[in-house]
Amino acid sequence: MLRTRFTEIFGVEHPIVQGGMQWVGRAELAAAVSDAGGLGIITALTQPTPEDLFAEIRRAQELTDKPLGVNLTILPTINPPPYDEYRKAIAEAGITIVETAGQNPEPHISFFHDHGIKVLHKCTSVRHAVKAEKVGVDGVSIDGFECAGHPGEDDIPGLVLIPAATSKLTIPVIASGGIADERGLVAALALGADGVNMGTRFMSVQESFIHADVKQRIVDATERETELIFRPLRNTARVARNEVSTKVVEMLDEGAQFPEIKDLVAGARGRTVYETGDLDAGVWSVGMVQGLIEDVPTARELIERMVAGAEQIIQQRLGGFVTT
Repeated sequence: MLRTRFTEIFGVEHPIVQGGMQWVGRAELAAAVSDAGGLGIITALTQPTPEDLFAEIRRAQELTDKPLGVNLTILPTINPPPYDEYRKAIAEAGITIVETAGQNPEPHISFFHDHGIKVLHKCTSVRHAVKAEKVGVDGVSIDGFECAGHPGEDDIPGLVLIPAATSKLTIPVIASGGIADERGLVAALALGADGVNMGTRFMSVQESFIHADVKQRIVDATERETELIFRPLRNTARVARNEVSTKVVEMLDEGAQFPEIKDLVAGARGRTVYETGDLDAGVWSVGMVQGLIEDVPTARELIERMVAGAEQIIQQRLGGFVTT
């Protein structure tokens, strides 16, 4: 059994978190991860209304009695979602852990703490992680440059970012980006983290709702088959390399502005990829770690072999390096 500050403080059996992924973080996947001893996360804004989120949480709770989390991404938009109502739905459903992401979580923290909910905030830099601790979050998930989605603009990989963060923080730190197996789990713990967060790896388990062709593409792909889009706009995102993402990169490199590419990168098109398996229907998030993924197990099989493999590495391989 691997015990860390994260497992103790957040009440989770294993130090493994399923990332809150738009269109992917649904009841079946989150429940499967939690039931296997990890922390499964439902993505709030995948659900079109707070009422739909409440129903999705209830569906997950029917599948497991283990702790579940909800991701609430705080978007910088002109017409923001009704966050007050989403927060209320989370609390009324009895959720005890929320993963915040995007903008500063400070306006949301008092509400969650007043309702007995711990907050895990996703960061892409040490300075943002330090700020998150100062405003009162209970833990941070730190994303290295390898990650899928938005890695920030500093381009710091996990091997540097994780120890840089853990040396500055007193709250639990979850390592995210580039982790797919027991080797990544042990490495993260060695770098000072209290657990790991995996997105791309959990896209490729049986309980993930995405189309089998997308999962197979992840299995077949190498670590080199991603694109960094939106770099000239200072809103970098790592996505799968396909016809659309390649075109977006080319257009932006030639001076195009967001209005010229917005139809290509629309979220609905990415959702179509996951639902239909048409890999070129839109842009879809995936991390460099796809180069380490070789199968599509159940969530339980993945978590159990990661924990058992990590224990074996720590006890046998690493222990063998120490002599007296």
